[in-house]
Amino acid sequence: MDLSAVTLSAGVVALAEMGDKTQLLSLMLAARYPKQALAIIAGIFIATIANHACAALLGHWLMTLVSPDVMRWILGLSFLGIGLWLLVPDHIDDAAESKVVDRALQVFILTVVLFFLAEMGDKTQIATIALGAKYEDVVTVTIGTTLGMMLANAPAVWLGQKFTKRMPIKWVHGVAALTFIAIGVVTLLWS
Repeated sequence: MDLSAVTLSAGVVALAEMGDKTQLLSLMLAARYPKQALAIIAGIFIATIANHACAALLGHWLMTLVSPDVMRWILGLSFLGIGLWLLVPDHIDDAAESKVVDRALQVFILTVVLFFLAEMGDKTQIATIALGAKYEDVVTVTIGTTLGMMLANAPAVWLGQKFTKRMPIKWVHGVAALTFIAIGVVTLLWS
C-alpha cells in the first residue's frame, strides 16, 4: 500500500470537505437527530466507501483509455479546476426537508442515501476520480479519501455547529485550493 497516496488523498479530501455541502449535511443530520451520532457516522462511512470506490475505479479506468501525456494534462487541469472550485462556498439545499425519524437503522439508511446522493458530482468525488487516475491502487485511494471524509465529517457530527463556528472555513478552503492548484501545477510541469 502506497502510504503517500493514502496521506495525500486523506489530506486533500479532508481540506476540500471543510464547509462542503456534505459536511453541512452532516451538521444538519446531527442537529436533527442528536441521539443518533453513531448511526450518522456509520452512514457517512458506508456512503463514502461506495461513492469513492466507484469514483476511484472510474479514474483508474480512464487512465487505461488515454495516453500518459493526455492524462497528465487532464489531471493537471482537473486539479487546477478543483482548486478554483474550492473557492466557491457550498450551500445545503433541500436535504433539510427530509422526514423526521428516530430509530438508529432509519437514521443510518437516511444518512447513507442522502450522503451518497449529495456526494455525486461534488468536488471531493471529482478529486477522488482524479486521484484514482493519478495512482494505480484504487483501494489505497478509496481508503485515503474515505479517511479524509471521516476526518472532516465525524467531528462535525460529534461537535455539531460549534465545529464550524470555530473553524475559519474561508481559510481552510484557501489552503485546500492552494494545495489542489499546487498539485495541478506539479502534475502539468513535472509528471
